[in-house]
Amino acid sequence: MELKLSFAADAPPIAVISAAKIVGLSLTADKTLASGSPPALLLSNGQRLQGAHVLLRYVGRIASIPNFYKRDPYQTSQIDEWLDYAPIFDIGSEFEGACSSVDKYLLQHTFLVGNSLSIADIAIWAGLAGTGMRWESLRKSKKYQNLVRWFNSVSAEYDAALSEVLQTYVGKKGSGKSVTLKLKEPRASNNQLTVVENGVNLDETPGSRSTSEVDLPEAEVGKVKLRFAPEPSGYLHIGHSKAALLNQYFAERYKGQVIVRFDDTNPDKESSEFVENLLKDIETLGIKYSIVTHTSDYFPQLIEMAERLIREGKAYVDDTPREQMQHERMEGIESRCRNNSVEENLKLWNEMIVGSVRGLMCCLRGKLDMQDPNKSLRDPVYYRCNLTPHHRIGSKYKVYPTYDFCCPFVDAVEGITHALRSSEYHDRNDQYYRIQTDMGFKKVHIYEFSRLNMVYTLLSKRKLLWFVQNGKVEGWDDPRFPTVQGIVRRGLKIEALIQFILEQGASKNLNLMEWDKLWAINKKIIDPVCPRHTAIIEEKRVLLILSDGPKDPFVRTLPKHKKYEGAGEKAVSYSNRIWIDYVDAESISVNEEVTLKDWGNAIVKEIKKDQDGKVSELVGVLHLEGNVKKTKLKLTWLSDTNELVRLNLVEFDYLIMKKKVKSYEKQISLYFIFYYFYLIFLLSYAFIFFWADQLDFCLIPHYDLNNEILDPRMVGCSLYGCL
Repeated sequence: MELKLSFAADAPPIAVISAAKIVGLSLTADKTLASGSPPALLLSNGQRLQGAHVLLRYVGRIASIPNFYKRDPYQTSQIDEWLDYAPIFDIGSEFEGACSSVDKYLLQHTFLVGNSLSIADIAIWAGLAGTGMRWESLRKSKKYQNLVRWFNSVSAEYDAALSEVLQTYVGKKGSGKSVTLKLKEPRASNNQLTVVENGVNLDETPGSRSTSEVDLPEAEVGKVKLRFAPEPSGYLHIGHSKAALLNQYFAERYKGQVIVRFDDTNPDKESSEFVENLLKDIETLGIKYSIVTHTSDYFPQLIEMAERLIREGKAYVDDTPREQMQHERMEGIESRCRNNSVEENLKLWNEMIVGSVRGLMCCLRGKLDMQDPNKSLRDPVYYRCNLTPHHRIGSKYKVYPTYDFCCPFVDAVEGITHALRSSEYHDRNDQYYRIQTDMGFKKVHIYEFSRLNMVYTLLSKRKLLWFVQNGKVEGWDDPRFPTVQGIVRRGLKIEALIQFILEQGASKNLNLMEWDKLWAINKKIIDPVCPRHTAIIEEKRVLLILSDGPKDPFVRTLPKHKKYEGAGEKAVSYSNRIWIDYVDAESISVNEEVTLKDWGNAIVKEIKKDQDGKVSELVGVLHLEGNVKKTKLKLTWLSDTNELVRLNLVEFDYLIMKKKVKSYEKQISLYFIFYYFYLIFLLSYAFIFFWADQLDFCLIPHYDLNNEILDPRMVGCSLYGCL
């Protein structure tokens, strides 16, 4: 849609232009309006709108980005409220007050409204960026860290669009160099995403960029179409996040698009609950997709394709029992049904479609190559019967396609240019291409990346479901779970997760990642803005009596974070009776000078112990003029008052106590194999020892210690004296 935006040259509507760039809306700029005139938008049908916020709402309504403006009544009203607030940044005397207000709000919010970007974020972002160096000076300081974090996050996420707007309409007043994520392959074997300045020039062709960057094969700028295709059989976990974010990265790099497709072909495992929560998690990750589709949308076409392949002799119906079929595939043995006539195959296929008793015994297989060394090409299953109702379409179908069959079909039909798949599917790539060839489709390029593996973690939805169903966890959002909802509930910032995932890049090397690295990234994000509180373990506390301390407690107001005003303030009580941790009390010596944090020094004069020799009480005096730099112990403490609040602090451990789960499973398997053979040995030993003398099967004569034959017959020998 080509639209004409008219505005005064001295007052460009930065928010409108930025929003249009982000959503891919083409605007023709006309800067001829008189100074003071409101911006206007001329639509393709000749209709006209004017007013910056009217135009911004219009862009939000027609945008393909989900929830950019159209939300539930409450959140839409919140967006309108922020749009009304945005002009305050143009008032010089109110600027810093507005920054402070928004900064406090962002202490507990990632976006201004809800959990995703909206035109409210664009309006406030533009209000700040439009002030040029005034905002830049504050941005470089530590005064409004929540606001800076949010501003930088928006700038980095939409760097290509926003940098162009700033360079064009703000110029030297603008935000200067912005930061964006750029995919690189290091000189060594590890591929990772690196933070660089000035972004990626998407107007260049992939071949003209540095050879160190990872390119999609035969990708053309503006023509790349990708898909993120989760199966709705669980919630999104950290492994899926890598696939989702890499799809988004390449889509942005090549000015392409990402679609979300639910691979809903197994009604036994799937549900609408999982669909809803997957969309929620995708939104949490900030994935910008153009449309949501379902494989089940294509069931009629998939059935038609299956029948076509049957008629062309490229597929056949097989009623071989499952275990036998698996054995035949492993050994390269052709099924007895492989050479059935087309008529017989169509007859059995119709039995499968209606879900008859005969049909339930069958499956549809592709006729590929039973002798191929790649076992995935040995006549894979295309369709199987299932009478379980589908969560979207009920009991309409009795047959469902396998992932191997529907994935190459739907990718081709939806116009996917590049399918990003983890390297665990590498052996199935030839199968994917062969099936597309049999179907008569153009080749869809496959790009592989390594599967994300974490220590002490299971990333199988089937296994995670077991924990949920057996009550081992509270639910899919349990803080010990590797799901997006679980780790966010545990305290992870989405910015940290995105940075962690993108740092790994599109590497094809298999790595076992440590959780500590993720939490270290998270700490760097929250540490500058996280409020500080003091707590003492109630069961392990010791009373310190300050003989010259204040008998009447008094209160001081202290900042919750010494370097960050936005964290707020707290009231601290001071008295002559204070609690300290037992571990600290145990390490203090008589006449030792210690520092009481946020108060000063004190000297411990007496240490009292109970009958078991444990420290029970300390007595000391204040020495506030003492040098805090010379003390060894810096103690946290709480006054012994009735105002103390009891609370429970929960430290989450791993659900799985084995660092490498797969190696542990192999270890268990090897153990049972060894045990099995050891058991056979023992049984054989017992057989020989107790029964061999009764059997005429050994051709060795039986001698005594004097080398005399005890029995002239050739009988079984004992374990003693057998020559």
